Amino acid sequence: MVVAGDVHSEAPEVVVKFLGNIMPFNELDAETLHRVARQIKVDFFPKGTRLLTAGETEITHLYLIQQGGVKSFIVDDEEEVTLKDYRGEGSYIGALGIIRGTPANFNVETVEDTFCFLLSREIFLDLINNQPGFAQYYLKSFSEKIVTSVYSELRHHKMAHRGDKDLYLFTIKVGYLVKQEPRTISADSTIQQAAQAMADYRIGSLLIHQRGNAEEIIGVITDRDLCNKVLALGLDYNELVETIMSSPVVTISSRSICFAALLKMMSAGIHHLAVEKKGKIVGVVTSHDIMLLQGTSPYSLFKEIGKQQTFPGLYPLSRKIPEMIRNLIKEGAKAGNIARMISLLNDHILERLLSLLEDEMGKPPVDYCWLLMGSEGRREQTFKTDQDNAIIYADPADENQRKLAREYFAEFARKAIDHLVHCGYPLCPGEIMAVNPKWCQPASVWHEYFDKWVAAPDPEELLHVTIFFDFRAGFGKTSLADDLRKHVNALTRRQEIYLLHLARECMSGRAPLSFFKNFIVEKDGEHINKLDIKRQGLMPFVNFARVLALKHGVKATNTLARLNVLSRKKVISEELLTEAVGAYEMQMQLRLIHQLNQIEAGILPDNHIDPAGLTELEKRMLRDSFEAIERLLSVLKTKFPVA
Repeated sequence: MVVAGDVHSEAPEVVVKFLGNIMPFNELDAETLHRVARQIKVDFFPKGTRLLTAGETEITHLYLIQQGGVKSFIVDDEEEVTLKDYRGEGSYIGALGIIRGTPANFNVETVEDTFCFLLSREIFLDLINNQPGFAQYYLKSFSEKIVTSVYSELRHHKMAHRGDKDLYLFTIKVGYLVKQEPRTISADSTIQQAAQAMADYRIGSLLIHQRGNAEEIIGVITDRDLCNKVLALGLDYNELVETIMSSPVVTISSRSICFAALLKMMSAGIHHLAVEKKGKIVGVVTSHDIMLLQGTSPYSLFKEIGKQQTFPGLYPLSRKIPEMIRNLIKEGAKAGNIARMISLLNDHILERLLSLLEDEMGKPPVDYCWLLMGSEGRREQTFKTDQDNAIIYADPADENQRKLAREYFAEFARKAIDHLVHCGYPLCPGEIMAVNPKWCQPASVWHEYFDKWVAAPDPEELLHVTIFFDFRAGFGKTSLADDLRKHVNALTRRQEIYLLHLARECMSGRAPLSFFKNFIVEKDGEHINKLDIKRQGLMPFVNFARVLALKHGVKATNTLARLNVLSRKKVISEELLTEAVGAYEMQMQLRLIHQLNQIEAGILPDNHIDPAGLTELEKRMLRDSFEAIERLLSVLKTKFPVA
């Protein structure tokens, strides 16, 4: 029997057999294998045990997982967890840190009761130095593994000294980019003085501090402000700088990763972020800083989209998104952030396209808003994205304006949908698009639609209609969408019967697991032995969050955002939130990797995953995520009891 903590003078057969079945130990000759096996320790770690702590733990042993599994992750200064990967039986932990001689790169915890064989650092390094095939295996596995934490770390380590540019969004902290103290100027300085200071310091921005208090930062001025607010408008240079500053200053923690900074810039449409450390602004980072660091970044594509002046110029840009997302997956981005990045880029293409279309067709007769529905509305798009959109426009003042609006938006929608198809966004099979006259209507009609749907729900239409409840503004007069959201929230909070219908539809489903916890897959047809991870796995989370969001007046449409708001409102427990978010993220990650593999193989991406192709640990994690669905359904049953 192998006892935890023992070092064996004779190689126990269980250790020899284990090592002989995993790479690269199975490449060792028999004598070396037995010598190594005699030095192995075995230890047991209960579920939830922290094995390594990022930046702190000195790695003294290579951990070889004999039974059980672990997860690796990082935690930022906002306590947000970024999951890097899971590892199961036959996998290892700590190799990179030992080879580099550094503390642990990530936090590592057991996700179930786990037995590990421990090989001392000294023996491991001896094998690396004296067994060429052994060393080659680890270096090769580091550079090829797609969704693992060590990928970006090793690439950074191997390439940094050569000056190569790579995608470091998830390994470099924002504070690393700060090279000098922030330059400031008083709010009562003139624009001329600010421009001179920027020229003297050779910088593109200045922080503005309160008059008489250099510690209180109240705004920022950039070189773009000088161009767009001063030169373009002919503003007097003697005006005070506070008249053109942007306020309040958008900040980010110095400990945040660059990806967080990039998302913040792209979401806010800004190019500068003030970097904060312990409550004090210590510098400024720009989009240019990140682009220089990476060479190629999502921001470069974002910028390329924004400068396009023709429709054909936009067409190929959406096809660059998969390659950009591929890099993010390799870096270990969590699925929610990847989906958000896809939405940001898709939204930017839409914004540029509709702006060009307005220029071509002239000003519309009334205000309008282009609505995004379904996964677009929830900001949960993946590589497989078709169109779900609509137009809501202000109610015309008279019959003549009504006719003009109907004709204008019919033509506008036809051209927009056609351009979107050329950009690579397929038509919606259900025709939920602005080109369908039913979904291109004035605000009063949209209000009537929701009144009808909520007052007398048609069971046949119920699931079809839910797609409309996830709408958000995509372009145009956002107040039209905001007013519609207020109307819908007021309606649904009063109409318990409608919510009960939605809840019953959610509760009629079940997790795709049999009584014995086997996956329920297609028995025949095109997708035999596969399961639809979107319909069977992810949609129960989406539906759960939607029903409770409508019941409690939550404005957010994104599933994870809805769950977080519901937790803050004490509608669901923090424990359920953690479980649901983890399960949802895990399934989204599998979905993204599945679709990426299909794209790289030249296959049209879909949502049908073959469980047989997953590792044993992935299967267990997927089962756990499916079991979370049952817990969500049980919560719904308590909130919407069925007589």
